[in-house]
Amino acid sequence: MRELVVEADGGSRGNPGPAGYGAVVLDPATGETLAERAEFIGVATNNVAEYKGLVAGLRAALELFPDATVHVRMDSKLVVEQMSGRWKIKHPDMKPLAAEAARVFPAGRVRYEWIPRERNKHADRLANEAMDAGRRGEQWSPSATTAALAPTADLAAARAAAGDATAGAARARAALASTRPEPEPEGLFAPDETLAAQARASLSAAAEADREAATSGDFEAEAGHPAPTTPAPTAPASGWSGPDMGAPATFVLLRHGETALTPEKRFSGSGGSDPELSAAGVRQAEAVAAALAARGTIQEIVSSPLTRCRQTAQAVAARLGLDVRIEQGLRETDFGAWEGLTFAEVRERYKDDLDAWLASPKAAPTGGGESFATVARRVAVTRDRLAAAHAGRTVLLVTHVTPIKTLVRLALGAPPESLFRMELSAASLSAVAYYADGNASVRLLNDTSHLR
Repeated sequence: MRELVVEADGGSRGNPGPAGYGAVVLDPATGETLAERAEFIGVATNNVAEYKGLVAGLRAALELFPDATVHVRMDSKLVVEQMSGRWKIKHPDMKPLAAEAARVFPAGRVRYEWIPRERNKHADRLANEAMDAGRRGEQWSPSATTAALAPTADLAAARAAAGDATAGAARARAALASTRPEPEPEGLFAPDETLAAQARASLSAAAEADREAATSGDFEAEAGHPAPTTPAPTAPASGWSGPDMGAPATFVLLRHGETALTPEKRFSGSGGSDPELSAAGVRQAEAVAAALAARGTIQEIVSSPLTRCRQTAQAVAARLGLDVRIEQGLRETDFGAWEGLTFAEVRERYKDDLDAWLASPKAAPTGGGESFATVARRVAVTRDRLAAAHAGRTVLLVTHVTPIKTLVRLALGAPPESLFRMELSAASLSAVAYYADGNASVRLLNDTSHLR
């Protein structure tokens, strides 16, 4: 059976904004371009454009060889993970597109692989050409060279005859590709700079693949592609307007005030002594409460169940006249036997366990603590539930370092090591807005001006 490679991409200049897609069908043995597809699709999001590119690429492959198996390569982790069945498809605009893509070839004849954006340049170029054409009020049309790629019946027959010879090489390449490690689950957090350095040094090759995606601009899973390299039009053509996504669910993220453990940089999670706010922490909570009252934007308050967060939340609630709702999913990581210890003390007592923990977010602290992969899944589930329940409202989430950094990182689609580049002071504020199309906007305030 003949194998084909489909590479597809899509982009939106505004997300949502003027959008287009590109797709190319390749011979896996020779790398020869067999077909190209591109189209300007009007106003849409990045993710919708990517799905439309996938559908177009699969249809082009079907036209060439209806009995082929297809290896789809895309730099959209969202599309790859959803079409592979590992992520749920939640957005109503994407469900019919995913179903359409799944119907082009019979189940089992299409496999999906995520690739870094720089390896998807052909499809990316076609998508930008389509958007450029749309800006001119035209539709994309293939060049003379591209038009010559359409196979004649004789060429198709010759390629079919050569299929047995090329399939072996394609299978060998596929086997080699399958040996690459999968990306690690989400979430790393360092309690001090020594731990950050150790964790950075021990990042796996899989995490490096995530970093490679982020540095090449692949942030679509939560926040959409950055603006394409081709400049966007300064004034959209008449009739172009973005769909009304409605007001977002905005989470104002407040880290609790200090406890006695905070300035000593000790592990302080959900499995330890549950310390109260220190005198400094109480002052911080009162100061941030006054600052939020002056802004007047908070409509609801949700807190981690741990004492230091509940005390901070109550200080704000008293100023705003609101109730506090407790959310278990906002609690800090359980650090097991490491609770209350410094990093140096953990290294001295549990060196092997610490080394394993630094090497992979799947590893849990000594004594039954939580891995950061587990925490990230918990936080993501909580995020989705709260965003759905509070659409159009501004909600204060009073929580901890790990949940806040995880929410920000997931919203950006950034790799695990990005957390090491975020400072999160006690009683600081940040914000994330979640929109109806599944995208998010991050405001990294890290605001402690209310404490001065």
